[in-house]
Amino acid sequence: MPNPTAAMLVIGDEILSGRTRDANMHHLANVLTERGIDLKEVRVVSDDPDAITDAVKALSQAYDHLFTSGGIGPTHDDITADNVARAFDTPIDVRDDARALLEAHYQKSGQSLNDARLRMARIPEGATLIDNPVSIAPGFTLGNVHVMAGVPRIFEAMLESVLPKLTGGSPVLSQTLQIMRPEGDIAGPLADLAARYPDLSMGSYPFQREGAFGAHVVLRGTDPERLDAAMAELRKAFPE
Repeated sequence: MPNPTAAMLVIGDEILSGRTRDANMHHLANVLTERGIDLKEVRVVSDDPDAITDAVKALSQAYDHLFTSGGIGPTHDDITADNVARAFDTPIDVRDDARALLEAHYQKSGQSLNDARLRMARIPEGATLIDNPVSIAPGFTLGNVHVMAGVPRIFEAMLESVLPKLTGGSPVLSQTLQIMRPEGDIAGPLADLAARYPDLSMGSYPFQREGAFGAHVVLRGTDPERLDAAMAELRKAFPE
């Protein structure tokens, strides 16, 4: 049975302008791989309502899970929640449970829950809150879409709240062999090996070191015995 699939939607002008480097994709990919959920696509869109809505519709329909990052803060350009709701044709408003979390947090810190901060309590009808132990303002899950913050440490904490609720498949295992030959010498035997092991993923990642060409060949799959067998053949083809 194939593993569940996932996509990620990164939202924010600051990512596309180069002002902010996205670190969440790397973290999500590693965590999902360990969980046995295959990350198939990552898309980055601007803070544009139609772009967000269209991407949520397309990705949530194409994959088992969609993880979003960014655009759920207190400022005017934090419009992710509204447009995820729009993608599902679902009403959104300040919700009592989310408001209560924020009220308790800001009272404790001696700050007021002003209109800007109250924006973070806007949750689509029927959504489940995602716990945020770092800064309290919750994310949410609506359908198969998990909406989380863009700040890496908050994204990671929210993801830890979501993971126990997800059903994964077999973890993806990998083995790597360094071959000190140009990729042109490796390509033919590697293609033959891939044809014999269609259930495995094989990639060649070239490098140059002290004037010599080589490549790291990475084999990935969920069956450790098939992985061992394919690696044994690869070592036999390149015994050096």
